[in-house]
Amino acid sequence: MAVAFAAAACAAAALLGACGGTRQDANVPSGTYKLDVLSASFPGKQRLGQQSTLQITVKNMDRRALPHLAVTIDGFNQRRDDPTLADASRPIWILNEGPANADSALTNTWTVGEVPPNQTRTLSWDVTAVRAGTYSVRYKVSAGLYGKAKAELPDGSPAKGSFIARIDRAPRPVTLGKSGASNQ
Repeated sequence: MAVAFAAAACAAAALLGACGGTRQDANVPSGTYKLDVLSASFPGKQRLGQQSTLQITVKNMDRRALPHLAVTIDGFNQRRDDPTLADASRPIWILNEGPANADSALTNTWTVGEVPPNQTRTLSWDVTAVRAGTYSVRYKVSAGLYGKAKAELPDGSPAKGSFIARIDRAPRPVTLGKSGASNQ
């Protein structure tokens, strides 16, 4: 039992850089990088079952390459303080498809890697509304994953924003043409 505990403790400590291991963020650049959010859009009016696109376009305004452009989205799920629920997170939107060539093991964060100076990247999320109501969706743009490389707008303010979206209870109407095919 003590051997198993010691092995588990050493494995956990390796993630933090102890026991001779290397920290995941050991070689990550640090500093503050200038970027601009050229556009950010998400429909303010939606209906249950409707597919929508959240899209953010970012430009690297720095003389250096952004080490690892990452965007975190908060608000696709709603948390409930209900101890009887097995999972307190309930979807408001279902993610159909995340940004192309973006990945991350972090919850609600998508990364697209390095962005050279004066280059832009557009990230798009295809989502479907599944819960009626009015919700706030927030985004934050980062220059790295571990907090060492920070991003700010040219005026020095944080690279973040939000949307308000109202999802109507009435589902998206389906109309049939002469052939009987739906408009979807």
